Amino acid sequence: MIKPIRKAVFPVAGLGTRFLPATKVMPKEMLPIVDKPLIQYAIEEAREAGIEEFVLVTGRGKNMMEDHFDHAYELEAILLDRGREDDLSAVQRVAPDSGTLSYTRQRRPLGLGHAVWCARQFITGEPFAVISPDDIVLSEKGCLKQMMEAYLEVGGNMVAVEDVPRDQTNRYGILDVESDDGLLVKAKGLVEKPNPEDAPSTLSIIGRYILQPEVFEYLDKLEVGTGGEIQLTDAMAKTIGNIPFHGFRFEGHRFDCGTKIGFVTANVAFAMQRNDLGGDIKAELQKII
Repeated sequence: MIKPIRKAVFPVAGLGTRFLPATKVMPKEMLPIVDKPLIQYAIEEAREAGIEEFVLVTGRGKNMMEDHFDHAYELEAILLDRGREDDLSAVQRVAPDSGTLSYTRQRRPLGLGHAVWCARQFITGEPFAVISPDDIVLSEKGCLKQMMEAYLEVGGNMVAVEDVPRDQTNRYGILDVESDDGLLVKAKGLVEKPNPEDAPSTLSIIGRYILQPEVFEYLDKLEVGTGGEIQLTDAMAKTIGNIPFHGFRFEGHRFDCGTKIGFVTANVAFAMQRNDLGGDIKAELQKII
């Protein structure tokens, strides 16, 4: 029986040094795409996919995210008094239901695998999702919801994947492909950040995962991998053969908002999709270009 996914982990403890000085005080996950922070897009994608409980793995200086997902009573009172009902509704929708959002600290930056391991007490033996807010996907149906639909057919572990240029394989976890039907890719192995000449394919993992709780059997060992970090990719690779493992080719355009070019491009792309901004943005871009 394939168990449904009710919980999602959001690794948000990174320092965001690529965006200094903006991230000297503000968490990078609070950087806005138009008028919503990256972390809110991630939470909304999870909600759309049916996630009921949200776990943010944070670090020092991340309290702003906790405040963002809380009620702002003074602000709400002002908006109500001024008759700004649309803004009031937008602010109130941010906060998840009480008791559904939890926080835990990753005290040392030891990698994605370690960040997920820090959330182990919240998972309690269930399959779960992992969403990286750095990766944002512009699509009609959310990336995680697309994955959920495929997961309910095949079960096991699943990651979102896309092809990257071969000279960029050393930036990603790369699948060693056994079979490929165009949508689902069955993997026989995973390699974390291989050199281009050693990469078994160019099919890279992006920041969306559906994982079975058995992955913690390997994360619990806290084994160090590539880059001196505890790699989630290594733990997933060790489950292959015991648990089905698939890569999922999602529909949509993915932006790597952990980079400046990805972040700026995402702002333009998302603004162009909006009825209140699209026409003006196109006109302004034409002037600039």
